[in-house]
Amino acid sequence: MPKTRILVIDDDAPIRDSLRMTLEYNGYDFVGAATGPEGLVLAERDAPDLVLLDIKMPGMDGMDVLSRLRSMDETMPVVMISGHGTTSTAVEAIKRGATDFLDKPFESTDRLLVTIGNALEQGRLRVENRSLKKDAEVRHQMVGESGALQQVMAAVGRAAPTNATVLIQGESGVGKELVARTIHRNSLRRRERFVQVNCAAIPEELIESELFGHEKGSFTGATEKQVGKFEQADKGTIFLDEVGDMSQKTQAKVLRVLQEGEVERLGSARTIKVDVRVIAATNKNLEEEIEKGSFREDLYFRLAVIPIQVPSLRERPDDIPLLVRHYMEYFSRENNTRAKRVTNAALETMQRNRWQHPRTAQHGRAPDHHDGRRHH
Repeated sequence: MPKTRILVIDDDAPIRDSLRMTLEYNGYDFVGAATGPEGLVLAERDAPDLVLLDIKMPGMDGMDVLSRLRSMDETMPVVMISGHGTTSTAVEAIKRGATDFLDKPFESTDRLLVTIGNALEQGRLRVENRSLKKDAEVRHQMVGESGALQQVMAAVGRAAPTNATVLIQGESGVGKELVARTIHRNSLRRRERFVQVNCAAIPEELIESELFGHEKGSFTGATEKQVGKFEQADKGTIFLDEVGDMSQKTQAKVLRVLQEGEVERLGSARTIKVDVRVIAATNKNLEEEIEKGSFREDLYFRLAVIPIQVPSLRERPDDIPLLVRHYMEYFSRENNTRAKRVTNAALETMQRNRWQHPRTAQHGRAPDHHDGRRHH
């Protein structure tokens, strides 16, 4: 197993020598640089696991080097070291992406090693988090080149940069969640939370508590305070899936959030301001539900500022080979196996399939497709 490599960038030769002896004694691989430019060359060449970086150096100082290192690799942990450290300097270094800050001469070898250990762990978590995000993006990727899907992507492109509410409509399984996640991922709120609520899966007596939260003792069984989904999504995006299944009472409260930007927990008279972007989805025809009196017209118009209709897979059969290839490769990587090849005959068979949902087939309703909850 290769040793953990630490790059020390410091113009003070005795400090570099001291750190080299300490690090090598404790099992680390040492790389040293006397200037910022030299350090950047070594960082790019050797890809160290951690950088110890002096702030005050002639020519390019440590802050400039830090900025360059961050643009080179945002996950690489960098610990700033300085003999003239101040609180403001440390705060500025952390703002620019430093992992930690050490004064020199070092308080003790133990303190140095603990700081290095903590920084390495933070770096590992950053790499892991980036990998998980990348995996999630692949898993929630919209795949296809058909005209029908391109229309959806164009609508997503128009919706993403705005804070407007979006109503996504389409049959069960067409990928409405993927559209919602793509909008969030490309929005100004992408660094904040994406909170999903399946309105059809939560019993009516619990949906208000789930969305708006409750205070302890507000109803039988409320043994602890609960923060609602709207509060959890503050500054981010809330995705109300199957919004057409909400009761009239809950619809009225959601409308208030959209109008006033505030929620009220069950059992509390205090209102809480929230800044939430709402994306809703449904497989129902809400205009028909309005005529029946089961969905509020004012809520519909609040939600459908940007409407997006997602086509079924049977409306975009040309995308099936791309989807098959995408998921064969994805699942092969996930299971560490070689990707399997699908014959042209099999692809043609899939393209001819009507993709009828088993439930609709049983009840004789209009054909629906079942291409997987997250397959496009």
